Amino acid sequence: MGAVDDILRSYRAPRAVMRAHLARGRSEPRALTLLLAALVVIFIAQWPRLSRLSFEQPDLPMTGLMVGTGLALLAMVPVFYLLAAASHLGARALGGTGSGYGARLALFWALLAVAPLMLLQGLVAGFLGAGTQLIAVSALVFAAFVLIWFAGLRVAEFETETP
Repeated sequence: MGAVDDILRSYRAPRAVMRAHLARGRSEPRALTLLLAALVVIFIAQWPRLSRLSFEQPDLPMTGLMVGTGLALLAMVPVFYLLAAASHLGARALGGTGSGYGARLALFWALLAVAPLMLLQGLVAGFLGAGTQLIAVSALVFAAFVLIWFAGLRVAEFETETP
């Protein structure tokens, strides 16, 4: 249950969690696993919304919507790597001394840490549909993601030295 504990701790002390992840040493397979785990949970979070969409528009089969969503999430993997690289270059321009691995780990961990909130967002989208509630939950998810990501990026880029 280490990941669940770390996710819960990320809402209280995101920098401490990132320090612990970086202390484990460099492991690209672990970073990719964090990203893929986040994408799996995000995919599952979309099911209520997709079910509602399929119900409201019977000409859109649920299976097709799920396959399309899954493929779209897989297509985002290179985009997340590029975003992590861009954040690393931006931090380096601001005086950061971390590594690209630390930037990837910060981004991928932030995605996994907000995945439970994305489950809530999916439920709101599925049961209530578009509206004020969905906007509020989406803003909460985005704010949590940005805060956890930037806190992790701060640790990875400004509190560590490149080996």
